[in-house]
Order: sequence, then structure tokens, then C-alpha cells
Amino acid sequence: MKPEDYFGDRFELAQQYHELLATDGSTRGFIGPREVPRLWERHILNCAVAEEAIPAGAKVADIGSGAGLPGIPLAIKRPDLNITLIEPLLKRSVFLQEVVDKLGLSNVTVIRGRAEEKTVRAEVGLVDVVTSRAVAPLGRLSGWSLPLVRKGGKMIALKGSSVAEELERDQKEIKKAGGGLAEIRLVGEGVAEEPTTLIIIPRIK
Repeated sequence: MKPEDYFGDRFELAQQYHELLATDGSTRGFIGPREVPRLWERHILNCAVAEEAIPAGAKVADIGSGAGLPGIPLAIKRPDLNITLIEPLLKRSVFLQEVVDKLGLSNVTVIRGRAEEKTVRAEVGLVDVVTSRAVAPLGRLSGWSLPLVRKGGKMIALKGSSVAEELERDQKEIKKAGGGLAEIRLVGEGVAEEPTTLIIIPRIK
């Protein structure tokens, strides 16, 4: 599917974000030069399709946002979501704020810090969904993500094909963090060349 068809009347914003990643994002070292030609497929569309697993009007925290993936594509595709981008590195959080300001994304807040820090947890509060992409192994990731999720909410991590092995290996850590029965789900079939693999873990305690 073409990006303009997928994003519809929000395509102009998606295009502006693509441009910022391809220029500033690349020169400032957030996106590798080899990734620039495949930004739409491998990064923007790949992330945006995670919205299929997010309920309407949800409060979302995106941890380890980096260059804004998946948080910014989600915010563009779904203006109904209230998204907080959490990023520890100053240069990346500065870039994220520049993107938010240039695109006029009123549904996005940027916080510099780590998800596991008490000050960050206090500032963000409890959310419906925590998202992440390529941040950490699943066990550690659940320890950072699930404490930010309200009971009954969920963490959604964009993962690779070995996610089932990670899940088996890190089951104890997930349970310790308050996680319930995980679901591995493919989203975005027919949008990008390859569907996106999500692992969805509800917070049950």
C-alpha cells in the first residue's frame, strides 16, 4: 500500500516526518544512511500499523523513543491517542521536540528520562498502553514497561521473528513485573511488504 493511501488526510504530516528523518535524523546519527531509502517500509509504516492493537482514545507512553519510532507514526496515524515519548538521551529528546513542534502534534509530549526512573513514572502516571521498538530484551523491557501500565492495560513491543523464544526465556521476569498471558500478533498485512510482529502483554497485577 502506498503511504499516501494508508495515512490519508494525515499523509502530509507523515511526509514531513519522513523528510526530517531522512535529513536531520540521518545527519545527526539517529538513522543509518542505509536506512534512508527504506524509511517508509521498514520504519514509518512498520511502526504505524501497531495502531491496530491500540484502543480508541488511549493514553500511550512510548519508551526509548529514539528518533520517534513507533511513537511519532502512531501519533500521526491516530490523532485520538495521547502519546508521551520517553527518551533518555538529550540529543534525541531535542530532536523529538523539534519534530513535535514542526509537525504541530498537539497529542504528543516529550519527556527526557528513563522509563524506570521514579521521577519519570511520577510525571507520566499510569497509561493504557506502553509501546517500544528495539529497546531491550523482553524480560528487562517488561520490567520497565509494565509498571507504567494501569491494571487492565497492556504493553505492546514491536519485535522480530525470535519473539517466541524471548517469551519462553523471560517468562519469570514478565510475571514478576505483573504481566499476564502474552499474545504474539501480526499486524499491517497488506500495508508494508512484511507485516509487523507485536508482542502484547496485559498487566494483571
